[in-house]
Amino acid sequence: MKILNLYAGIGGNRKLWGEHHEVTALEFDPRVAAVYSDLFPNDRVVVADAHDYLLHHYADYDFIWSSPPCPSHSQMRKNMSVGIMGAKPLFPDMKLYEEIIFLQHYFKGYWVVENVKPYYEFLIQPSFTLGRHPYWSNFMVEAKHYEADGIKAVGAASKIAERFGYDLDNYNLPDKRKALRNAVNPEMGLHILRTVEGLL
Repeated sequence: MKILNLYAGIGGNRKLWGEHHEVTALEFDPRVAAVYSDLFPNDRVVVADAHDYLLHHYADYDFIWSSPPCPSHSQMRKNMSVGIMGAKPLFPDMKLYEEIIFLQHYFKGYWVVENVKPYYEFLIQPSFTLGRHPYWSNFMVEAKHYEADGIKAVGAASKIAERFGYDLDNYNLPDKRKALRNAVNPEMGLHILRTVEGLL
């Protein structure tokens, strides 16, 4: 398959995919993209706006994975803006729903959009849930339990890195814990890819 991996980060979802497919990864932060390139040297890495790239290149791929930024939707970030943390309130970033609607109506291949459970009622009901995260897609995935899912909720960066097999010690990232927390559980990423492979 030709796979488009949007908002790729350090490649949590992609970590266990192997080298059987042609993967193009989009990451806006060049420092994070450099880590991804080191970890997955056979992938094509594009440093650009993933939302814009999707609009212009979606038809070139067989499977699209999108993990748009989640802070503006999360209960944790909302709590920070109304509590003692003093964070400013954010408008929900509607690119999440723009991409879901766009893929539903324009893309002919398989697709999945991953995000967090929002602090508001879902505007579009997810197709399935794995661990703590909702997924929107045009295929169904068998439910699975992931014992390590809670690590990302409360664990230190070192615990997340150890559980998911990442060593970021030699990389100059401004917030390694954030990069690790943003990474999709690699086992979930593999489970979803295997489901798509079984549909072909």
